[in-house]
Amino acid sequence: MSEQPSQEPPYSPDVRDLEDIPSVEVISRAAVMLMSAAAERLGLADADPDTSPHRDLDEARRLITALAGLVTSSVEYLGLHAGPLRDGLQSLQKAFREASAVPDAPGQGPGEKFTGPVY
Repeated sequence: MSEQPSQEPPYSPDVRDLEDIPSVEVISRAAVMLMSAAAERLGLADADPDTSPHRDLDEARRLITALAGLVTSSVEYLGLHAGPLRDGLQSLQKAFREASAVPDAPGQGPGEKFTGPVY
């Protein structure tokens, strides 16, 4: 018996080469993924975030900090997308502060070294 090499799936019109995707779209998609993951880790996708089995504040801190770095360093390229991404980031930072048993000092919360203090 001869084994046939695995065949690659046929080209889909929905698949685009990376060189065809504008940088603002790549950055925005990465930011949205980080936002979604952070919200999950804060338990915000569940009816009661305090009892969410997905809640992990240490992981949320890492994701929010990465998001803050991405958004802050990319703001000049984001155009109309900058405002909503900043707002989403700030909302996550505030949610993290509210979820913490012992909130970080102003300027010490996740991503605040990039964004400044969030109250």
